[in-house]
Parts: sequence; C-alpha cells; structure tokens
Amino acid sequence: VMLISGEDEPIVGQPVIEGAQIKAKVVDHFKGDKVTVFKKKRRTGYHKKQGHRQNYTRLMVEEIIAG
Repeated sequence: VMLISGEDEPIVGQPVIEGAQIKAKVVDHFKGDKVTVFKKKRRTGYHKKQGHRQNYTRLMVEEIIAG
C-alpha cells in the first residue's frame, strides 16, 4: 500500500506504508486481447506467425487496513 486517504490527512509511504494490508476477493479470471507477432526475413521465404493472450485476474478490494 503506497497511499491511504481517510478522515485525517493522507498517509504516504516511503515507498510503502509499513504494516498496511489489503483484504481482497478474486472476482474473475479472464484473458486479454490477442496480440499477433509476425516475424519475416526477406528473400528467404522465412516467416513465423504467433499469437499470445495474457491471463488476468480481476480483484475486488474489500478493505484497506492501515498499519
């Protein structure tokens, strides 16, 4: 946790707030958009096409506990 803003002044970490915790719940697992990678070398007939989809996890932050 790098920053907590509440009723008082915000707490800023250097670089993080010691002892601060986050309580979260996994909502979803999904894949991102497809990225196409195409490699080619001229005059040799060499070409290679490859695709990639990154896996992501969506979280729901339920509580931020200041240390």
